[in-house]
Amino acid sequence: MIGRRLKGLRQEAGLSQSALALRMGITQQAIAKWESEKSTPDYHMLVKLADALGVSPDRLFSTQSQVPILGEVKAGYGFYAVEEVLGVEQAAVKDPEQYFYLIVQGDSMEPKIHDRDLALVRRQPSLEDGDLGVIIYGDGEGTIKRFYRKGDTVALQAFNPAYETLILSGYELDRLTIIGKVVETKTRW
Repeated sequence: MIGRRLKGLRQEAGLSQSALALRMGITQQAIAKWESEKSTPDYHMLVKLADALGVSPDRLFSTQSQVPILGEVKAGYGFYAVEEVLGVEQAAVKDPEQYFYLIVQGDSMEPKIHDRDLALVRRQPSLEDGDLGVIIYGDGEGTIKRFYRKGDTVALQAFNPAYETLILSGYELDRLTIIGKVVETKTRW
């Protein structure tokens, strides 16, 4: 397990095995053995590794990955989607490059999802009925809603009963893009 974390952290730092080995005063072969899990570094080497990578030692053991926060998604209608990197957040995912976070804005997904919560989204081009997804429609309006398809129509449904279900059909479906499926939300204080 530590081998995969080590390799990921080394790559995040933009270092080759040789460059990391040089920083630590050891051989490249030692790094290669640790990454392939043919051997395991002792405690002293773990501390040196963390220092050379510029991370805390617990990051070498963490099953969490850094996932970017790519902007905001509106929990409502009539808002435009904007992508901008706002930071990173930890997530327990196998392939972090397939995921991103969005900050939820608005109250249409209350009481389950609150304004300013983080939505963890897995990139995927389709949704099943009932999935919670991030969808762009119309002229670039973006929203987080429960997705339903029936025949030639798509329904985007809010959790908050004060919001009407948006029904899309005909040419509107040509301008609908599924960004991904919301797999988790986190409340931010």
